[in-house]
Amino acid sequence: MNVKRKETRLRIHERIRKRVDGNSDRPRMSIYRSGQHIYAQVIDDTKGHTLASASSLKVEGVKGGTVEGAVAVGKLIAEKAKAAGVEKVVFDRGGYIYHGRIKALADAAREAGLDF
Repeated sequence: MNVKRKETRLRIHERIRKRVDGNSDRPRMSIYRSGQHIYAQVIDDTKGHTLASASSLKVEGVKGGTVEGAVAVGKLIAEKAKAAGVEKVVFDRGGYIYHGRIKALADAAREAGLDF
């Protein structure tokens, strides 16, 4: 990723974070996408605690940089969030376009029971 693209994504992410804030009732589900893996966290911003996290590093048998890897991470984060007592979240796409792996992760988390 070149520097200009990364700066643009971070600027967009700052703009998103002005509006999206997680609290105890609806924590924030934050996404980070690298070239080879995808990561998701459920964060309570008022306390500054991570309630659940999942990544494609933990998923067996699926490459992390693919849509299938994103679907597996979406299901895993939904299971971990529900185990932590979280049903509703606010989705933070991290400045990425809602397309491809980001959309696949979000759809899989919705299908697994998270509400956002």
